[in-house]
Amino acid sequence: MESQSRLLLANVRGFVKSLVEDISNGRSPSIALERYRTYCFDPLGNCACSSDTPFAKDLIAIDKHPQAAHRLAGLLRVLSIVQQLLQQKKHASKRDIFYMDPALFVDQAAVDHIISDICILLKCSRHHLNVVPVGKGLIMGWLRFKESGRTVSCIKNPNTEYPIPVCLEDVEDIVSVAQYILVVEKETVFQRLANDKYCDKNRCIVITGRGYPDVPTRRFVRHLVEQLCLPVYCLVDSDPYGFDILTIYRFGSTQMAYDAKLMRVPEMRWLGVLPSDFEEFNIPDHCLLNLTPEDKRKVEAMLSRCYLHKKAPQWRIDDDVAQGS
Repeated sequence: MESQSRLLLANVRGFVKSLVEDISNGRSPSIALERYRTYCFDPLGNCACSSDTPFAKDLIAIDKHPQAAHRLAGLLRVLSIVQQLLQQKKHASKRDIFYMDPALFVDQAAVDHIISDICILLKCSRHHLNVVPVGKGLIMGWLRFKESGRTVSCIKNPNTEYPIPVCLEDVEDIVSVAQYILVVEKETVFQRLANDKYCDKNRCIVITGRGYPDVPTRRFVRHLVEQLCLPVYCLVDSDPYGFDILTIYRFGSTQMAYDAKLMRVPEMRWLGVLPSDFEEFNIPDHCLLNLTPEDKRKVEAMLSRCYLHKKAPQWRIDDDVAQGS
């Protein structure tokens, strides 16, 4: 990790030096940022979205775009903060960074976008920059691990919740006698399983990202699957938002497509009531909720994603059935 920090610091200095040289030589500074994606809308799936290669470049050129100067100023400001964090071996959240210069950044979304740009520019992940999220994921079950030297023994009380580690690099010595991993969409379902002492009757690990999962939750699920070689299931609501959450775990998110290879879980299986089950098991209409126009638009957009054609055609069929609900 220390060698990675030294390399990043060297890359930051090299980048700033190249900008200074451009200005000194009368050239207008410009930056070319590669762009990645986890899916496109090619109905045949004839694309390279899952190959972890960039599909385009975004040029930040002051002489061509009036807004580029402000964008470059924001990027340099965050780079200076990251440089300080790495040099002092400290960490900060994206929210911390925003409040270091709110007049420049204007809103939180700008900081999020800049951090993604820096990750692409320096070819690294967010945690390498010492930028850490505020964790929200929870875990329980037949698992024990060390976090920063402290033992987290879920296995002693398998139905007790513990926070998911924010920094995966601090996790070591993972031990488990679980037979599978169950990821649930909602905290209410997680708490119901805890109250029902689900883990007393099932040797498993239960995780929730409490809705759309954050980076630590996705990284930890991926790490557990790799380390423990266990089957992993995802229990989500049978609606467009539950399905979207499922695809983020399995295929990665659009916002962090450049880092999808480190967080996606291709082994994840869809668990629960599938849309195709409605008719097969004669589920009464009064048990179903009609899709809103917004829901239907979301389903239509998801059905066009290329990875459903290539890697999960059955998921696409089930989601197509949901569109008619």
